[in-house]
Amino acid sequence: MPITSSAKKAIRVSARKKLVNDRRTRAMKDTVKKLEKAVKTGKKDEAVKMLPEVFAAVDKAAKRGVIKKNTASRKKSRLSRLVK
Repeated sequence: MPITSSAKKAIRVSARKKLVNDRRTRAMKDTVKKLEKAVKTGKKDEAVKMLPEVFAAVDKAAKRGVIKKNTASRKKSRLSRLVK
């Protein structure tokens, strides 16, 4: 357990940041799964319409530091290849 007040504050801050990061990650993963499900069920036109939404979620996660820039780029590349 933390003893100093600064260590206690650091734990509170990291807990808040983890909550925000988890939300951003969940939003990204949910949109990606929706897109993959649409492709798997054969709804290509619906998947093409969802692509900008998925890209926005991935880009926001990268911008906020939840995932790295190259990881975001790789995800976007693989998803666009999956849709085509």
